[in-house]
Amino acid sequence: MTRDLSRLLRPRSIALFGGGWAVNVVAQLKKSGFDGEIWPVNPKRADILGVPCLASIHDLPSAPDASFIGVNRDATIEVVEKLSAMGAGGATCFASGFLESEAETAGGAELQTRLIAAAGDMPILGPNCYGLLNYLDNVTLWPDQHGGLPVDSGVAIVAQSSNIAINMTMQARGLPIAYVVAAGNQAQVGASDIAAGLLDDDRVTAIGLYLEGFGDIRALEAFAAKARAKRKPVVAIKIGRSDKARAATMTHTASLAGSAAAGSALLRRLGIIEVETIAVFLETLKLLHMIGPLPGASVCSVSCSGGEASLMADLSGGTLIDFTDFESGQRAALKAELGPIVTIANPLDYHTFIWGDTPRMTRVFSTVMSGSFDLSVFVLDMPRADRCDPSGYQCAVDAILAAKAATGARVAVLASLPENMSDHFTRAFMEGGIAVLHGMSEGIAAISAAIAAGRLDKDAPQPLVLATEAAGSPSILSEAASKQALAAFGLGVPRSVAARSVEELIARASGLNYPLALKGTGVAHKSEAGLVALNIGDPAQLEAAARNMQDTATGFLAEEMIVGGVAEVLVGITRDPTGAFLLTLGAGGVLTEILGDTASLLLPVNRSGIRMALQSLRIAPLFSGYRGKPAVDMDALCDAVLSICHYAAAHADRVVELEVNPLIARNGDAVAVDALIRLTDAE
Repeated sequence: MTRDLSRLLRPRSIALFGGGWAVNVVAQLKKSGFDGEIWPVNPKRADILGVPCLASIHDLPSAPDASFIGVNRDATIEVVEKLSAMGAGGATCFASGFLESEAETAGGAELQTRLIAAAGDMPILGPNCYGLLNYLDNVTLWPDQHGGLPVDSGVAIVAQSSNIAINMTMQARGLPIAYVVAAGNQAQVGASDIAAGLLDDDRVTAIGLYLEGFGDIRALEAFAAKARAKRKPVVAIKIGRSDKARAATMTHTASLAGSAAAGSALLRRLGIIEVETIAVFLETLKLLHMIGPLPGASVCSVSCSGGEASLMADLSGGTLIDFTDFESGQRAALKAELGPIVTIANPLDYHTFIWGDTPRMTRVFSTVMSGSFDLSVFVLDMPRADRCDPSGYQCAVDAILAAKAATGARVAVLASLPENMSDHFTRAFMEGGIAVLHGMSEGIAAISAAIAAGRLDKDAPQPLVLATEAAGSPSILSEAASKQALAAFGLGVPRSVAARSVEELIARASGLNYPLALKGTGVAHKSEAGLVALNIGDPAQLEAAARNMQDTATGFLAEEMIVGGVAEVLVGITRDPTGAFLLTLGAGGVLTEILGDTASLLLPVNRSGIRMALQSLRIAPLFSGYRGKPAVDMDALCDAVLSICHYAAAHADRVVELEVNPLIARNGDAVAVDALIRLTDAE
């Protein structure tokens, strides 16, 4: 159900319930200059900070657009029910002790169910939630200090941690923040629903998500599609990458944190740019607000220090940044201005010969900006004003601003240390249309993220294949049954026979072509148990190998050996806790654990996505032929992976885990020589 959040996010009247926390909210509303109606409801006080109190909810002049509910959890349910009945626009529920604390305090889940029922169609944030900050309209429905300032436009941040949200408002990086909304427990309205509502405000330029869990995957897909349609970039931090982080998350949120690989694959699929730190998160949002997604990867770095130029080059290794060469006309013009000693290269160290000559610096900077670079970056650290005199650096500030005004290029100023760019100079540059990046590592990561944002597909992806809950306990199909099931969907498998005894094996194997591979069945890790024999050349060798295994194995599987293999590939599909199916492609066979060389996608996948994932692997050079070997038939390899995916999608109600390892890629086909399928048996 989609709820209208407009009154809650942009209220003209606010009701407050509670004692000390409500007093804090009134203080913040007065401080921010909120010019709407403020109605504290408190029978024990005549006023709060000069604002008259109402004795009862029934004394409200009308249904409030937004409410802050700062009473205990039982009383919260009562207040929510009354607000919903009178047609209020929405509420934030501050109290904790609901589903997020069920493991420690019994009854939280039942209270949350009652809270949702009490709210009805009225949207609620939380519980266990600080509320929201709207710096566009001076709405500070927030019971604590915060560091934001009024803005005309800016980015919106949705956080599943109120404390992290507070920290982000305290940033001194010049990021214009339009909204901060704490999602809390997401009992009714999830982070995706909040973010989708924020997209409707034309003053919002980009969305930032701090996620502890994904919650409703379909809601996240809908939000991402809406953001794509509105051409508003989205940046996310997804925590819970480690086992300990996931354990900590579960004590703070009702959402289940998925695995790191599945989470990253989901964000990539939806066109959401993932970053790992709060600093890079803020810098990326700032760059996207000022400039937007970059149309290409061509970046020019300009500094008056060889050390800075070298660091820019070194730290950009492994990112999407491409320091392309200057065009011939630019090179000649720069050489004429900078003289014979300066080497014209990108990153450019223009030395200090022109320092202080603002017109000449302007000509040099304009020449750089007039090229075909997607972004021109000027490394500039300003002296601290409390101990030094920054006026000697004003020439660089003026020249960069003048060159930007003359060329209209995409320009960023980057301070190598975050503290080396004051708010004064940050504002001066941003008023001139120049993004300011605080910190070299953070700035480089933000630029790479903006390049990634510019490469996103314009079309929304297909909806994810999601598992449905099925009753019953998991069971494992035998290798033979697994291969038979996958072969029905087009996967190539070796000719084989299964047998319970040595005698039956010898009789049934007479129709196979040698050499053979023999596997003893009934043990999970056959190689470690000595239950695999390869290159069996005749019936006598087959019988001898089977005799060696018969005391351990419960049966046998004999297969024709697959020869002519060029590369061995792992293909795995697992059901993630979010309900999505994660496809893992990687180096197979004995290299699987050694290399850990994998790429991840979510179902459904297409041929181009599979090919790109395979080509991203470290073993990808093998696919083109290596040391005289023929090239892999990539179409056949992709077809084999697709057939495995089609099986999983067709059995989404039952598949828990599926693995083909190795899938032997050859010049003309791809054949699965081992397979395992784990299913949930539906009752």
